[in-house]
Amino acid sequence: MTTTRLTVSPPRADLAGHGDRVLVEMARGQDEAAIRTLVRRHNQRLFRVARAIVHNDAEAEDVVQASYVKAFTHLDGFRGDAEFTTWLTRITVNEATERLRRRRPTTGVEQIDIERGQSAQIIQFPSIQPQLDPETEMSRQEIRTFLEQAVDALPVPFRSVFVLRDVQGLSVEETAATLDIKPETVRTRLHRARRLMRETIEQKLNGAFTSLFPFDGQRCVHMADRVLIELRTHNGPPGPVVAGRD
Repeated sequence: MTTTRLTVSPPRADLAGHGDRVLVEMARGQDEAAIRTLVRRHNQRLFRVARAIVHNDAEAEDVVQASYVKAFTHLDGFRGDAEFTTWLTRITVNEATERLRRRRPTTGVEQIDIERGQSAQIIQFPSIQPQLDPETEMSRQEIRTFLEQAVDALPVPFRSVFVLRDVQGLSVEETAATLDIKPETVRTRLHRARRLMRETIEQKLNGAFTSLFPFDGQRCVHMADRVLIELRTHNGPPGPVVAGRD
């Protein structure tokens, strides 16, 4: 375990261009700026992975913090056989899984295929999009919340694979290495996760199509007003209504 004192230094923009291995070597020398750069670089992935397992924002943040501490105090355990990000993610997965194991009994994977989570916790995905107008931003937020709730409904093993593959964009091999499972297992769980997502979305959207393109309320009233104005312009004040004949 590494326990030497950190070298306090402010964040340095020049470190952003360095690869992980260079920064790890600097971190071994207790360079605080290198550690800060690594933390900023991997925060999003680790939070998503932790959140997919523990199903709670606050606890996911605790998991990420504990994982960083464990990683940076045990850098002698990083041999460079895998990418640093893979090693760091494995630590996070183990930390999150251990917390989940302490919280409740483990459910067999065979039973998970028919389970449905009901939690309303939301995954807060950091936004990197430019500032949008309030109406567009509200629509995007509603869609994001809808999809996040669908992801939250997935059982843990499927949710972890789905987040790593379809949210984080890892390859099958990278996901398998991160979760310490076989690539075939990744493919199977991803297939099931996507199927469960599709079922959840379809259930939530059931009957929603009948409400598409509404033309009621003030829109309907305004249309009638415009029609009457147009008729008055062409025909003068409206007279009594005469029923048409077939």
